[in-house]
Amino acid sequence: MEEENYTSASEFILLGLSSQPERQDLIFGLFLVMYLVGAAGNLLIILAIGSDSHLHTPMYFFLSNLSLVDFCFISSTVPKMLVNIQMQTQSISYCGCLTQIYFCILLANMDNFLLMAMAYDRYVAICHPLHYSTMMSLQICALMLGSSWLIASLHSLLHTVLMARLEFCASNVIPYFFCDLIPLLQLSCSNTQLNQLMILLVGGLIVLIPFLAILVSYTHIVSAVLKVPSTQGKQKAFSTCGSHLAVITLFYGTITGVYLSPSSSHSTDKDSLASVMYMVVTPMLNPFIYCLRNKDMKGATRKLFSIKALSCGQLAHFYQISRCPSGSDKIPYPS
Repeated sequence: MEEENYTSASEFILLGLSSQPERQDLIFGLFLVMYLVGAAGNLLIILAIGSDSHLHTPMYFFLSNLSLVDFCFISSTVPKMLVNIQMQTQSISYCGCLTQIYFCILLANMDNFLLMAMAYDRYVAICHPLHYSTMMSLQICALMLGSSWLIASLHSLLHTVLMARLEFCASNVIPYFFCDLIPLLQLSCSNTQLNQLMILLVGGLIVLIPFLAILVSYTHIVSAVLKVPSTQGKQKAFSTCGSHLAVITLFYGTITGVYLSPSSSHSTDKDSLASVMYMVVTPMLNPFIYCLRNKDMKGATRKLFSIKALSCGQLAHFYQISRCPSGSDKIPYPS
């Protein structure tokens, strides 16, 4: 009789943000706009940095990777939600759910590690400017990035494998718009102590160590900047860190709201809203924070658009020339 309470969990039901049909069109439109803005913004940063040789520095190397991760992050959940709304279904397959968990953990870890690497870059640039070229060489940057991907991949694989061994009860309803680790564990009828232990130990360390490293880096940065005699020098030093601090605050603030707030304050609506802030709003806002607060990024973006406009003009000119009749001595030019 006990075995009848278990299911093979061939699929799960994602409740999304609202069960009211009249709101689905509004939610679809809102999330479609946020996805397109977030995806375009992050791809724009990658293209702007890649096209401007002045931005081929360690700080922008990590920023371009952060934009790539944010693009993948927002693409790992939102398209599935949009498809479900259009198909008028709320289901996701078991394999699809595990895949979503794997990539969500992987990309969240990479966000964490890249923010730490960028904090270290600012620390070296401000506190050890004479040794910057050696302490932040291409080899060291590549090593930091490669080790981050390796640790993040192993961590996400650990949780995915542990999740795959669990049995699930009759209920297969997840109150979010994506498959998240904690809600899925709550649906399991198996012993989840090992899963919870790994979340606490391994997951806690992977979040805590980068956070402490960022804290230590900025403690040294603030201490060094306060010793600068001129007010203009202090403002210039802090301005190089402003965008990064804003992204750090947004990232860790939303993580705290989703996973570290007291359980007594949790509700389905609040948790769903917090997950949207963490999974969608943060990756969407990061490009705006860097482009609006960073003069170099503003210049690179303008330069990218001017190059595209020039290319389009040259293409149109070539098209008009190619249409000119043979033997004609008059070449039409754009008016």
